[in-house]
Amino acid sequence: MTEATTRAAGDPAAKRLRFGWYSYGWAAQVFETTVLAVFMSRYLPAVAEHAVGETGRLHVLGIPIAPGSLFTYTISFGSVLLVVLMPIVGAFADRTGRKRQLLFAFAYLGALSCAAMVFVGLTDWVLGSVLFMLAFLAYKCARVVYNSLLPDLAGPDERDAVSSIGWAAGYLGGGSLLALNFVASFLIDDSAVLARLSLCSAGVWWAAFMIVPAVILRKMPTTADAHAPQAGSAFTAGFKELGDTLRHLRLYPWTLLFLLAYLVYYDGIATTTTLAADYGQNELKLGETTLLSAILLVQFASFGGALLLGRLSQRWGAKRVVAGSLVVWSVLITLAYFLQPGQPVQFYLLAIGISLVLGGSQALSRSMFASMIPRGKEAEYFSLFEISSSGTSALGPLVFGLVLQNTGSYRSAIFSLIAFFVLGLVLLLLVNVRKAITAAGNELPATLEQSR
Repeated sequence: MTEATTRAAGDPAAKRLRFGWYSYGWAAQVFETTVLAVFMSRYLPAVAEHAVGETGRLHVLGIPIAPGSLFTYTISFGSVLLVVLMPIVGAFADRTGRKRQLLFAFAYLGALSCAAMVFVGLTDWVLGSVLFMLAFLAYKCARVVYNSLLPDLAGPDERDAVSSIGWAAGYLGGGSLLALNFVASFLIDDSAVLARLSLCSAGVWWAAFMIVPAVILRKMPTTADAHAPQAGSAFTAGFKELGDTLRHLRLYPWTLLFLLAYLVYYDGIATTTTLAADYGQNELKLGETTLLSAILLVQFASFGGALLLGRLSQRWGAKRVVAGSLVVWSVLITLAYFLQPGQPVQFYLLAIGISLVLGGSQALSRSMFASMIPRGKEAEYFSLFEISSSGTSALGPLVFGLVLQNTGSYRSAIFSLIAFFVLGLVLLLLVNVRKAITAAGNELPATLEQSR
């Protein structure tokens, strides 16, 4: 156990470090909300359509792409790159112990890329794709390191609560900037200008509020590998560590099964939230004000939802609560299929339902996984966790894009995502969490001890 996890829960130094960790969530969540979920998911296809026309085709490496599918295909391509990139980042972080430096290097690259999106004009689909790709890759790599700090900040009985508060803080931060973007929508008539300024604001917010965690987390204990190489060989050693991690992963079959379950159900969560605005605009014919206000509602309501599910996990355990949330997700996807066009109240009710399970299902999955991994390998294993939640999220957008392109129906495309929740639930129910924690050499949380 590290110095941070052995501190008493009420220790001021421990609280300060956790506040710094929460603050990064407040700063960075704007990428998920303003950039990924709201503006870029619609602005990039619109830019592509302006460049080649509604029925035209973009040509990338000789491959014809429909303008409406550019955003989802960009995510899919970036996600494939992350499968290779994130494990190297995780291995490098564990090998060198430079987690804080890596976190903020990637984060500022992402923030600068978002700020530069203000220069993406109505036909600049190449520039928009490149900047979005850089921001996407940087955000996800930073998240590998950010998540790997959780075991150092909280013991087994505190981990669900700390993870849930971190996720709740992120939703509060993301919602706060989105509220400002919402106000701006009443003041700016040109939707393209609104999109560019909002995307830029995400980069400025991200960079500005990162100053707080950058200062506080300087006091995080260093946890470099005892066999760390000289600086010149650290990167190549990262590849070796990655190979060792993948070979040793078979020694933790329950952890591997959980990763597979998370890979499947998070793909459904990420694709649903990313493309919700696109579905509302193109299928339900909802206006900009309705879409922004609904997503804003999700952000603030998810703050309470994450804390609620965190509290429920203290009584029922994280696995049961996550499993219940996946049942709710399946019901919500079914309801989304039947929503009627031009009915904002129905969309708002769906948004409230999503907010109840969105943050908690992710926060508790993170804390469960943190208990299933061996000490000293946090960043490496969380890189595999992020592959499950990001690198392989190529599948959801790809399925959505293919169904949309072949059927022309957004309803069919959104309903196809239910398969991810059903299969993910089945796999999660097969995971023996107690054996996974014990195999990794970690202490069981009180909820599992009491259920013996």
